[in-house]
Amino acid sequence: MHAVMRSLFAPGVVRKGIKIYGSSHSFHSIIENVSLTKMQVVVLPALEDNYMYLISDDNTKSAAVIDPVSPDLVLEEVNKRGLSLQSILTTHHHWDHDGGNEKLTQVLDKLTVYGGDPRIKCVNKIIKDGDVFEIGTLKVKCMFTPCHTSGHMCYLVSSDSKPSALFSGDTLFVGGCGRLFEGTAEQMYAALCEVLASLPDDTKVFCGHEYTISNLKFAQKVDPLNQDVMKKLEWAEERRKNHQPTVPSTIGDEKRTNPFMRVGVSSILKCTDSSKREAAITVLGGLRKEKDSFQG
Repeated sequence: MHAVMRSLFAPGVVRKGIKIYGSSHSFHSIIENVSLTKMQVVVLPALEDNYMYLISDDNTKSAAVIDPVSPDLVLEEVNKRGLSLQSILTTHHHWDHDGGNEKLTQVLDKLTVYGGDPRIKCVNKIIKDGDVFEIGTLKVKCMFTPCHTSGHMCYLVSSDSKPSALFSGDTLFVGGCGRLFEGTAEQMYAALCEVLASLPDDTKVFCGHEYTISNLKFAQKVDPLNQDVMKKLEWAEERRKNHQPTVPSTIGDEKRTNPFMRVGVSSILKCTDSSKREAAITVLGGLRKEKDSFQG
């Protein structure tokens, strides 16, 4: 497989309509490699603000890619790193997340395309909440988080040691959450504050877009006394000056800084006559509507 990849995808070679452009790509962020226990995560920028992620097992060099909207870059990195790409993990059906699936499946035989929604391009393995599969020796747990889309799936990738890596698509962003396109505030509350918040605080969070500065400016507006938000915004602004990605975050960081995961905290929760959960859901819906038109 590796030898085939080297011969087919040398820089500048066209194969079945896909050209590999060497180092001529223009990106919103630099490519960074994040080393976790027994796994590597390569942060790959795409389009104006998307992130794709190339995940590989240190033991076997087996690899998977999250939301490969720019397949040329994915193939280039797979080739350069000597990996065996075996699967695509798609978080949801929006074109900026599944738009590269078709080209990758045309070029590479027997790719498994995972997804929780039949609308995902080229999906050949429909998964449901709690399903588990493997990337080499790494375990992938599927976490169903419907709201942004009705079939949105997050992926929790882990070895036999901590920390795990959460690929949260457009459900959880650094400092924010996705728009409620196909769901309700209650579904987003359940996804963020009950499902994802239950993960260990050291879980790394890799989200689908570089929205961090805008998200944290909004967080500062609605939670102005939160010193953690202020510090993280300063950190993010410094990173972006150098075109460095602001991923990964952690679940613990998001609990401290993300207003959509803090809707039950007194500094954000409005006084109502309803139960705390109902009030928190109402606040989340209101915050999301406000964020939709926020200029920051």
